[in-house]
Amino acid sequence: MKPVFEYTKGMRETELHYCPGCTHGIAHRLIMEVLEERGDIGNAIGVSPVGCSIVAHQYMNVDMLESPHGRAPAVASGIKRVHPNSPVFTYQGDGDLASIGTNEIIHAAERGEKFCTFFINNAIYGMTGGQMAPTTLIGQKTTTCVDGRTVEQAGMPMRMCEIISNMDRAVYVERVSLDSPANVRKAKSAVRRAFKVQDLKLGFAFVEFLSICPTNWGLSAPKSLEWLRENMMPYYPVQQFKCPEEVKEVR
Repeated sequence: MKPVFEYTKGMRETELHYCPGCTHGIAHRLIMEVLEERGDIGNAIGVSPVGCSIVAHQYMNVDMLESPHGRAPAVASGIKRVHPNSPVFTYQGDGDLASIGTNEIIHAAERGEKFCTFFINNAIYGMTGGQMAPTTLIGQKTTTCVDGRTVEQAGMPMRMCEIISNMDRAVYVERVSLDSPANVRKAKSAVRRAFKVQDLKLGFAFVEFLSICPTNWGLSAPKSLEWLRENMMPYYPVQQFKCPEEVKEVR
């Protein structure tokens, strides 16, 4: 009898350090499942910077490097140019990519660097205690905006997919969500398309995952999923912004 669930060889058999209910583990598994299915576990190279995923190398069973805060795209650019036939990816959070690393990701996209970026958007700084991030929603409370974020004090939350999609050489841009089994399956398809873009050397590929942070949101995991649907998805619509014809049929 075939097992209902199999542990992917892409993940190391070790306990995750993430808080209960955190969806980083789901994103990790999706990326590693795709690499395993492609036969790329021994060929892929990942880069993780500062943030909750700083020790992703302990879980992802591929060669990985750790970069300074926000600098993963610069490191990945160098790696991909030296190893053009290896699948290369960055795995970055919103505090990293949309704040200190904004310059790096914008220029990597505009250069058309041929690696994938997987961007975890949980609308908050997770590792450092729940401070306001560039993606924190208007009215959302954090440790650095205890009465809720305001437009007057902090401006509008940054929509990174919309920004990246304006870069000419960012050829594949999609936002997905990890809030339900159906959306998780769609997220895996987006990961497949991103790596296919890289296979074909078409340009830069960017996938954003809408994720939850129950600990810093102060909610249970089920309530966090509801909050994501009711608050994040209206502002951060789940959609495909750009996709080359060559990969549209990839599922």
